[in-house]
Amino acid sequence: MKITTKINLITTAWILFMLLAVNAVVYFSFMKITVNMEDGELFQKANYLINEINKEDSPAVIKEKLTPYLTNQSFIRIVQPNSKIVNQVTNAPKLAAKIKPQFAVEKGTQRQTIRQKHGEEQMAIVRVPIQSKGQVVGTLEFGEKLVGLETGKELLLSILAFCTILGAVLSLLGGRWLSNLIMKPISNMINTMEDIEQSGVPKKIIIQHETKDELQKLAVTFNRMIDKLEANLEKQRQFISDASHELKTPLTVIKSYADLLLRRGLKNEVVAHDAIESIHSEATRIQKMTERFLDLADTESRNHLETKFIHLVSLCENLFKQLKSAYKREINLHYEDPDISVFADEGKLKQAIIILIDNAIKYSTDTIDVYLKDKEQLTSITVKDYGIGIPAREIENVFERFYRVDKARSRETGGTGLGLSIAKNIMKQHQGEIIVKSSEGVGTEVELFLPKQKGKFLSD
Repeated sequence: MKITTKINLITTAWILFMLLAVNAVVYFSFMKITVNMEDGELFQKANYLINEINKEDSPAVIKEKLTPYLTNQSFIRIVQPNSKIVNQVTNAPKLAAKIKPQFAVEKGTQRQTIRQKHGEEQMAIVRVPIQSKGQVVGTLEFGEKLVGLETGKELLLSILAFCTILGAVLSLLGGRWLSNLIMKPISNMINTMEDIEQSGVPKKIIIQHETKDELQKLAVTFNRMIDKLEANLEKQRQFISDASHELKTPLTVIKSYADLLLRRGLKNEVVAHDAIESIHSEATRIQKMTERFLDLADTESRNHLETKFIHLVSLCENLFKQLKSAYKREINLHYEDPDISVFADEGKLKQAIIILIDNAIKYSTDTIDVYLKDKEQLTSITVKDYGIGIPAREIENVFERFYRVDKARSRETGGTGLGLSIAKNIMKQHQGEIIVKSSEGVGTEVELFLPKQKGKFLSD
């Protein structure tokens, strides 16, 4: 079932329920008020008649006094304590005959339904005791056919039925209009999605009116999602283009030296040795580049972090010991508190630190300083070198994939331009931040900031 149909049916059913509830209240209130008014009038007439009747009056005189108070289809009678009728006047003898006389010592009302050939008729009956010297000596019984009540009830039921039908029709029309109003932007979104599915080209929803409601917010959010999707697709295309460009050079070198070996064979050992060394060097470069691709994909996919408390000083000391041995470079570790700890993924944190140290080694020849600081809300790791530095205009670009400030120097050192992108993604996974500060010809300072929290990270 369509949502528009559901909205239409639900709104119509709810309005009908409300109409029926209101109709019931109106109907019963009308009946209650009308009946009370009829009873009040009958009691008023009965009390007046009791004051008019004298005990010494003859039956003929009493009838003469009662007759003027008859209304259409009514009766008035006096009932003795033994429930026998002493006097009675009526203009509806058949109705009066069907109502048994009843002696009453207290005021009371009665509603009685009488079945006739043409249908049912309602009778209102009031009974008022007649007293003499403090004793109840009889009952004045006043009965009247409720002609006005029946007419009013039928008219009221007709009006309520008409209003209910009119309300149902208006509800159906209003529900249809409302459902179309609600579903229009959603239908546009569905059509746009279907177009995207068929063409493969991201499209935005056209917002014609500024309604400033949830539906407009939904459309705006969808358009923002499309913007991000287009940006990601552009990044993907750029990544493929950059990766292809980066792989093209080493593959061209490998193919050229392989062709050289095929043409000249291995007879010229010097040429063969140079060719094999070049092929091995470029193959190694491709391998490192592929590993960087995998690292970048892993950090961008936001895989689950295996977080735990890490003793940061011990981690850095062990790591720098290995790097000093491998690169034969001096790396100095500075800290004030030997018990600095962080809550992070040890493997990925190591990877980020190694990337920064690796860059410092490649682009400097002097000592490398690493500072650990434990602040109130975060822990910082700063890697500082005293090398060639980065021009101020280039700093904002260093996190882009394959970006290298000095491409010739990077090719010599084996850089791929992916390291800082990977480090930035690792910091994002930890809800942290990476900041680069540099002065050309003075050196570069890169800071990693890790928040102090035991909760879940973005990748959880």
